[in-house]
Amino acid sequence: MQDQSNFTRGRILAPLLRFAIPVLGALVLQAMYGAVDLLVVGRFASPADVSAVSTGSQLMQTITFVIVGLSMGTTILLGNCIGAGEKEKAGGIIGTAIWLFGLLGLIVTVAVPVAARPLCALMRAPEEAFAQTAAYVSVCAGGMLFIVAYNVLGSVFRGLGDSRTPLMAVVIACVCNIAGDLLFVAVFRMGAAGAALATALAQAVSVALCLLVIRRRGLPFPFSRRCVRLDADVALRTVRLGAPLALQDLLVSASFLVILAIVNSLGVTASAGVGVAEKLCAFIMLVPSAFSQSLSAFVAQNVGANEPERARRAMFYGMGASLLLGCVMAWAAYFHGALLGSIFSRDAEVVAAGADYLRAYAIDTLLVSFLFCFIGYFNGCGRTTFVMLQGVAGAFCVRIPVSWLMSRTGDSLFRIGLATPCSTTVQILLCAFYFLHLSRQRTKTLASGK
Repeated sequence: MQDQSNFTRGRILAPLLRFAIPVLGALVLQAMYGAVDLLVVGRFASPADVSAVSTGSQLMQTITFVIVGLSMGTTILLGNCIGAGEKEKAGGIIGTAIWLFGLLGLIVTVAVPVAARPLCALMRAPEEAFAQTAAYVSVCAGGMLFIVAYNVLGSVFRGLGDSRTPLMAVVIACVCNIAGDLLFVAVFRMGAAGAALATALAQAVSVALCLLVIRRRGLPFPFSRRCVRLDADVALRTVRLGAPLALQDLLVSASFLVILAIVNSLGVTASAGVGVAEKLCAFIMLVPSAFSQSLSAFVAQNVGANEPERARRAMFYGMGASLLLGCVMAWAAYFHGALLGSIFSRDAEVVAAGADYLRAYAIDTLLVSFLFCFIGYFNGCGRTTFVMLQGVAGAFCVRIPVSWLMSRTGDSLFRIGLATPCSTTVQILLCAFYFLHLSRQRTKTLASGK
């Protein structure tokens, strides 16, 4: 494989955008996994199946977020190696990741199906949709090893500055997922379980394609089977960097699960409506998510190359570009939520409920342009503990209390949804204060060195 993007020299905005666009494309297609599931289930199955996909996908998304958070440790370590010109260490980082995440994938594959029904009960899955929700979770968990493998491979490619290979793999896998949904749900009438089976098989295809690319192109540094071993020091550093992010993602996702449990108590219509809105939100949040992931790799390389000013400038460029696109997303979500919701459901009440909830997310779309770029910058700097703390603070000190209080004032999903932009505002303030603190620390260090 040829040497991938080096972000430590030349212009900033153009390379950042070239890297972010394929990342965005891959995220769009990954979001389509869940969206297509919901779309096909909404057209060919019952509202109970729609509710099952909504609740079950949130549970599986929580597990996936934990894995993505942990794998960020691999991205940061690889980025530092590439930026510092120490490519001879990269093979050991990848080899350790294979061991570490392979073991994690096996544990999840066995444990989640066993705990599927208790998890669904904890989520207050509506009684009419309980069996379908448990089936969806169990089938998805059966393919968890492939989900783990894909996310780890994606972290490796991003650390190398390659965002195109994961995009190529997801394009083909997404086509497979659509075909699988139509086959298992529309033809075989398997409902939520059929959608889960299609997703698991599509992830397996994406992993196979990534491995095929590595086999044919090779890697831009020495790598062989001897590299595939568990290096305790590398594993510890990977976990040290990734664990705070994994814990944050777990707790933040848990806060959204709590909100979903609150909504589930309002009935199947509200549950299905929020499920539709969440699938739309997954698309709305893709632009800031793409810039966050891209900045992590960009900043990590510049930190490794001792170019902190380039890293700071990249963050501000990312905020501007993300906000520009976020304005379009916010307009569509706030004023055309019902039209967007009708794509996923033919039930008028479900569409109306989803549109009500989506208006609150339209506000958040503007705010996360700043928050996600802050997070990408801090991740690239290795400040993952702070990222965890601000995420947990927003989730448990703001999002959950506000959503609970709003649910007490009535059944307005818009009011419940306002908990998210309230949380984001607090998190932005925390990030801004921490950024200024780091800047002052750096200024003092430079002054004392003179």
